[in-house]
Amino acid sequence: MTRAGHTALDEELKTLKSVERPAVIRAIAEAREHGDLSENAEYHAAREKQSFIEGRIKELESLLSRAEVIDPAKLSGPIKFGATVTLVDEDTDEERTYQIVGEAEADIEKGLLNINSPLARALIGKEAGDNIEVRTPGGERGYEVLKIRYV
Repeated sequence: MTRAGHTALDEELKTLKSVERPAVIRAIAEAREHGDLSENAEYHAAREKQSFIEGRIKELESLLSRAEVIDPAKLSGPIKFGATVTLVDEDTDEERTYQIVGEAEADIEKGLLNINSPLARALIGKEAGDNIEVRTPGGERGYEVLKIRYV
């Protein structure tokens, strides 16, 4: 995972532990004061939220404990994990820029491409000027690698 991805997940974990967890504990205590728990919707909603928060905390702790943080700025050469790649779609001439990142930090809307995605797998090992073909749910797509940066 990249340093930025690790930092973002670590911040989320800290927020869950220091803000969200205490807030849901207070909400449960407040809901208990309303009496009969079997028909108390506030109590059940708070318990459900607590379950989600605790699950997410466990997931983040596990991810962060196993994470290998890679600094893309120290890399160079053909496309590999951490590369920021500018592509042009051969059909539409539309340029797109993606950074190849770990699964936990991927967000295609922000240009963070999951290393396990078909596009990222096709890009690995390629260099600027190379053409690739990628099978997508919408059919075969062709791209040309315009630029590779490691930042």
